[in-house]
Amino acid sequence: MADSRERIRAPPRDGREGFTSPRQVLRRLMLLSEGRQYREAATVVGRLGPSVLRSVVAELPMDILIEALPHSTYLLESFFNRLNAVVATPRPDVPCEAIMWHLVKLFSNPHETGLRQRCMKLAQAIGIWQPSLRDSLLARRKQLDQAIQGLGVHGLTADQTGSLISLHVALKNELQRHIDTYKAAIHKLEELSPVTAHQDPAQSSHQRLLAIGYGDIQQRLIDNKTLLTMLDKPALKQLAQLVENLSQRVQNDKEVLFCVGQIRRTDATANTEERPAAGLLMNYSRGCDTVLGLMGPLATLPPSSPTSNACSSGGSDGYHSDSDVDETNSELVRQYSVMYSKNRIDTLDSLNSLPQLKHAHQLKAKILFSIIVLAFRACHGLKERKVLEVRRTLYVLDANDDATASLDRAVRQQLKETADRFPMGDVERQVANQVLSTLHEYPCLEACIPLIHYISDCVRLAWRMVNQTNPYYLDTDFTLGLLQPEKHERYPISEKRSDIIRAFLWPALMQNGHCVYKAVVAT
Repeated sequence: MADSRERIRAPPRDGREGFTSPRQVLRRLMLLSEGRQYREAATVVGRLGPSVLRSVVAELPMDILIEALPHSTYLLESFFNRLNAVVATPRPDVPCEAIMWHLVKLFSNPHETGLRQRCMKLAQAIGIWQPSLRDSLLARRKQLDQAIQGLGVHGLTADQTGSLISLHVALKNELQRHIDTYKAAIHKLEELSPVTAHQDPAQSSHQRLLAIGYGDIQQRLIDNKTLLTMLDKPALKQLAQLVENLSQRVQNDKEVLFCVGQIRRTDATANTEERPAAGLLMNYSRGCDTVLGLMGPLATLPPSSPTSNACSSGGSDGYHSDSDVDETNSELVRQYSVMYSKNRIDTLDSLNSLPQLKHAHQLKAKILFSIIVLAFRACHGLKERKVLEVRRTLYVLDANDDATASLDRAVRQQLKETADRFPMGDVERQVANQVLSTLHEYPCLEACIPLIHYISDCVRLAWRMVNQTNPYYLDTDFTLGLLQPEKHERYPISEKRSDIIRAFLWPALMQNGHCVYKAVVAT
C-alpha cells in the first residue's frame, strides 16, 4: 500500500502513466479520492487513453464523487475534458444529469465562496459532452418560473357586478343563481300552452305544423320568448369563466407540487414540508439559471438533438425550439414526459392502495402502459373518421383530386385549432370500457377516480398531439428483443448488465419518422 501511495505522488518524469491496467488505475483513483486528493487524481485521469478511460468511467462510483462536490470538481472536470478530447464512439454512460442537478442544488442555496469559479469549467465540459442538458435546464427553469407565477393567481375575482370577491363565494352565488333560474324555467315549462308543448308526438308532424294559424303562432312565440329571456341572461354566462378560473388554479397547484416533488427527489435535505414553496422554487430557478450561465454561450455548443435521452425526473423533453411551431412541439413533448413521470406515478400510487391489486405489480404497470397506447390509437381513428364524415356530408367521393385534398387539409387544420375544446367524452369512455371490460375480475378499478382522471389526461394529450401539422404517433414495436439506444431508455433500477428487454413501461413517441421521446424499458 505504501509503495502504491509513493507511486501516486511521484509519477514518471517523462509524463507517461506508469499503469495501463484499468483495475490499477481505478484503485489509484479510489485511494486518492478517499484522501480528498482530487487534483492528483485529476492528473492521473488526464493521462488515460480511450480504452482505459472507458473502463474506468464504467467502474468508478460516480455517486461518491457527485456527493463530494464541489471538492471533487477538479477530478470530474478532468474526466469530462478527457472524454471530450479522446472518446468518440461508443460513448460511455456517464451520469451527466445527476452531476448537473447536484450543481443546481449547490447554486440554489450557495454557502461557499468562489463556488462559481470552482464549477465553471466543469459545467462547460459537461455542456460540450452532452449539449442536450442545456435544454433540460431551460425546460426546468421555465417550469419553475411558471409554477412560481401560478402561486399568485389565487386572489379575488370579479362577480357579475364587477366587485372583487373570493372565487368560492362567486361560484356559490353563481350556482344559486342558476338553481333559481332553472327552477323557474321548469315551472314555466309545465305551464306552456298546448300549442307550444305538444303532448302527442303526432301534433309535431310537418303537416300539422304547416296547418297552425296566426293566433297559435303568436302564443308559441310568447312562450318561447319567455323561456329564452329566463335562460339567456348575461349573468348566467359567468359560470364557465369561474369554472375555467377554478380549473387553472387546480392546474397551477399541481405544477407547484410537481416541482416541489422533483426538488424533494433531487435534494433530500431541502426541507420542503416547512419552507415556503415560492422561496424554494425561486432558489432552484436561480440555480438553473446560474448553471446555464456557467455552461457558456449557446453558440459555442454543438446543436442539440431532438432525440435526447428522456430525463428520469421528467423535467426535460430534450427538444430544442427555434420557432413558435417548435416551441409548441417542445411543450407537447414535455407534457408527454410529465404524463409518464408524474401522472403515471400518481395513478400508480392510487392503484397501489387498492387491496385487490396490492401484489399485482406487473399488472398495474401494464394497465397504465395500455391506456396511453389505447388513447393514441383511439384519437388517430377519431381524426380520420371526422375527415371522412365531412367528405360524406359534402358528397366528396373522389379521394384523389385536388379539391378533396384541399378539403382534407382544411378539416385537419380546423381539428388542430379546436383540439383544446373538442369534446372527448366518448373517446374517454371508449378507452375506459376497453380497459375495464378486459379486467372485469377487478371491479375496484371502476371506482378508482385517479385512474379515470389519468385516462382523461392521456386521451386529451393524445388528441392534441395527433392533430399537429406533423402528427405525433407511438412506436408500436413492443417486441421484447434487445435494447436499442436510439429509441429505448433503460429504466433506472433495471439490470444494467443486460440489454434484453423484459417489459415496456412507456412507449416511444415519434414524429416524422424520428424518435422525439424514447421508450422506457425494463431490462
